[in-house]
Amino acid sequence: MREVIDGVFEIRLGYVNVHVVVTDDGLVLVDTGLPRRAPAIERALRGIRRSLGEVRTVLVTHHHPDHVGSLAEVKRRSGARLIAHAADAPHITGAFPATPPAGLLGKLVGRLIGDVEPVKLDQLVADEAEPLPGFTALHTPGHTRGHLSFLLDRDGGILFAGDAAGSRGGRVTPPPGPVTADPAEALSSMKRLAERQFEHAVFGHGRAVTGHAVEAFRKAL
Repeated sequence: MREVIDGVFEIRLGYVNVHVVVTDDGLVLVDTGLPRRAPAIERALRGIRRSLGEVRTVLVTHHHPDHVGSLAEVKRRSGARLIAHAADAPHITGAFPATPPAGLLGKLVGRLIGDVEPVKLDQLVADEAEPLPGFTALHTPGHTRGHLSFLLDRDGGILFAGDAAGSRGGRVTPPPGPVTADPAEALSSMKRLAERQFEHAVFGHGRAVTGHAVEAFRKAL
């Protein structure tokens, strides 16, 4: 775990990141990583003298299994409120049956990840909603239909991009095409994010960009 800015931490769980925000009302998680990762999140939280039981809310960026794999277990251990977009909700709750990823590589990754336990959501949010004090939900479809990014009003603004964008070598990149439902729409979402104001950005995959992050988005486009 590393602190990105004051009170915002990044936990790297394999190839995917989970983010922790310390608030006056407890901890907020953005995504939960792959299945069976709740113990790893717990261990990371101990490093800042916190525990999984202090998690009050989980903000879900999208329904892919490497982002919601431990959602049900985190809910059981913490009682946290789970928040997502309506378009991705059926994939999380189990209303839509899981479909294997396309292609040989996708199928192999699917087998390695394993099954994701369905879980009931507590709140559905739409574009520009404020699910928590200081947080704004931004509907950024493309990677999935219901993908959400979250903008936190802290330290000049920090964007939780999820998989609306990634980073590589300190540069912002589009989400990976093979697992993106609509690449053209994903690019439109990136353009919309680049119209906002934020100093820092964190991603589901890749290292955070601290300082002048919105300029990095604009350069990428």
